[in-house]
Amino acid sequence: MIETTGVVFSPESIVNRQPLSWRGLDAEIVQLSRLEPFEYRLRGPRHLLIAARRGERNDGETLVEGLPRSTRREFNHRLTFVPAGHEFFGWQAPRALYRGCYFYIDPAGPSIDPELRFHEMDLGPRLFFEDVALWVTAEKLTQEIERGDKGDRFYAEALSVVLIAELARLHRGDLGFEQRSRGGLATWQRRAIEEQIEINLSEPLSLVALAASVRLSPRHFARAFKQSFGQPPHRYHLARRVERAKELLGRGYLSVTEIAVSLGFSDTSAFSTTFRRFSGETPRDYRRAIA
Repeated sequence: MIETTGVVFSPESIVNRQPLSWRGLDAEIVQLSRLEPFEYRLRGPRHLLIAARRGERNDGETLVEGLPRSTRREFNHRLTFVPAGHEFFGWQAPRALYRGCYFYIDPAGPSIDPELRFHEMDLGPRLFFEDVALWVTAEKLTQEIERGDKGDRFYAEALSVVLIAELARLHRGDLGFEQRSRGGLATWQRRAIEEQIEINLSEPLSLVALAASVRLSPRHFARAFKQSFGQPPHRYHLARRVERAKELLGRGYLSVTEIAVSLGFSDTSAFSTTFRRFSGETPRDYRRAIA
C-alpha cells in the first residue's frame, strides 16, 4: 500500500523504509542510507504529514502546491503538511543522512469521529513549520513504529486519533486567524513571507519583492505586515537575523566574524551593534553566558 501510494523517491535504492499501518492511517519511517542527491514526489488521495527528525542539505528545493518553493537548508524537527490532492515535490543534495516519519491519513478514515467532520475541512498546506503538540504526538507514533511487532497497536491507534485532532486544531486556528486579521495578512500570505525571510536572512530585505510575492502593493503590504507581526518588516528581518545568530553562537564552531558574514552584515561592528540593540549584550558576551 505505501509502496504504491506513498512518496516516491528516486533513486529508491538509497532509501530504507520501515512501514506500519493502523485503521485509517499508514505510516513509515524513511531513512537515507547514502549521501547522494535524490528526488521525491507525491500527489495522492490522502493527506501527508511529515515529521523530519533530521533534515540538512547543501542544496535543493521543496515545493508543496499552494506555497512558495523553499530552498531552506536545515529543517531538523520540522513538520510539513501536504493536503490530499496537492503536489509535493523536491530534490536535495543531503549534508546529513535524512530521517523522517511519513503519515498518510485517509480524510474519511474509520478511526475519525464523524462529528469532527474532518473530511469536510479544507486543510491548507504547510511547509517546514513547528507545532509542539503535533510534534510530540508524531514522535510518540514514530517510537511505536520503531518498536515494530512489539509496538502497542491500541496505543498507536489512540495516538492516531490525537494526531488527526491536532491537525483539526491547526485548521480551526487558521480560520480564527483569518477572522481576527482584518487589514492584516491572510494566513497563506503570512506563511509565505515567513518562509521567504527565513531562507533569505543574509540578503537585503526588498519590500517591493515581498509585496509582489503575496500580490499586494508595497504600501498595503507594509501596513498589513505590521498589523500581523507587530513590527515593521525591516525590524522583523533584523530580529530574525539576531535569533539565527544566537543559534550559531550556541553551536560554537563559527567565530563571531564568520557569523556576521554569513548573515549578511557589512562588518563585525555592525553585527555587534545590531545584536546588542535586540538582545542587550554583545555576541561575545552572549556566547560566554551560554557556555
